[in-house]
Amino acid sequence: MRTFMWMLALATASGAQAETRYVHAGRLIDTEHGRVLTDQRIDITDGRVTAVGPWTAPPPGAAVTDWSALTVLPGLIDCHTHIADGYADSGDPAEALHHSAAATVLKGARRARETLEAGFTTVRDVGVFRGLSDVALRDAIEAGDVIGPRMVVAGAYLTIPNGGGAVTGAAPDVPVPDEMRLGYVRSADDARNATDLLLGRGADFIKMIATGAVLAVGSTPGALELTPEEMKAACDAAKRRGSYCIAHAHGAEGVKAAIRAGARSIEHASLIDDEGLRMARDMGVWLDMDIYDGDWIDAQGTKNGWPAEYLRKNRETTEAQRQAFAKAVKLGVKLSFGTDAGVYPHGLNARQFSYMVRYGMTPMQAIQSATVVSAALLGKSADVGALSAGHHADMVAVSGDPLGDVRVLEKVAHVMKGGEVIR
Repeated sequence: MRTFMWMLALATASGAQAETRYVHAGRLIDTEHGRVLTDQRIDITDGRVTAVGPWTAPPPGAAVTDWSALTVLPGLIDCHTHIADGYADSGDPAEALHHSAAATVLKGARRARETLEAGFTTVRDVGVFRGLSDVALRDAIEAGDVIGPRMVVAGAYLTIPNGGGAVTGAAPDVPVPDEMRLGYVRSADDARNATDLLLGRGADFIKMIATGAVLAVGSTPGALELTPEEMKAACDAAKRRGSYCIAHAHGAEGVKAAIRAGARSIEHASLIDDEGLRMARDMGVWLDMDIYDGDWIDAQGTKNGWPAEYLRKNRETTEAQRQAFAKAVKLGVKLSFGTDAGVYPHGLNARQFSYMVRYGMTPMQAIQSATVVSAALLGKSADVGALSAGHHADMVAVSGDPLGDVRVLEKVAHVMKGGEVIR
């Protein structure tokens, strides 16, 4: 009798979970086919889209989200964020040392909600100073304990000591905690071991700091930091575990070395040359170019007294990166949507769309970059980036037409994640 009642309760619960709800979309941007559909009905069951077609009235009493006066598109994807490092927007290179692990995670939870409410329902978080804090935040979101986007995380940075992914700027006698040195690399064996450690402890992919960084003291953006051998060791180790590496690389030689080593995407690519652009295109490597935040760094960094070294390096790379982006568009390189959110306030991610259009993309291409193109980079095309049957019911609704003025996306009216309206 007890077994029968348990099975009955389970069946009843399963039936409740399978309830279908409907979205009435006035205009629907079909990112898979690059077209706009009007007056559409989106059917959702258990958080996933089950059907899309012309609007017809659903069954009486059905749950309907009425966005018939709005433009609806898939939830947006940002492939270069720093949500779990809650203090990434500081001009203090030693900022990570000033906060406890608990404070950092709690700040990250706030950043996660800000990002989701801005319409970005999936993000790739590309490295933290306090190792594995991003894994904890990702898992808390998945468990429903924290409100935030779907996260794909790196766990830490693979970096040389005192390099672009290391905590610098503290007094010589201030110790850097072990959890902030998980990805320190001094040899190919170190790179292999660190890759195994991070993936074994929950990271989804590996972030290599191939060259120096703009926002790091004593680090030169154009200079190679990891050796080609170290990068290849990391990429090979990640591939053996069914994962991949990405590479922070500003300098032209660093970009090409990372591509040869097997990196799946190149972050920033500020000083990439024509050979590097062709290599990326021919080898199917994504470029994840944050062409908005240079303006933010220059304006706010100057206002807030950021280190002169930061501001100089930012000026030396910003326009070069934008011109390289324009070349990449013309060449047909795969360009994902990555903003370096955290350098500027989270929630402003959509400001990059207008820059992508200014430097050569159509509005549809820019939207596809933040949906189907980025979903392919993440290896999640079956789940996110589109609103056809089988995908997560992640979507945003905006007033106006983003294909006429892409800046409309900077202020979303509503956000849905997994069939649940967040705002």
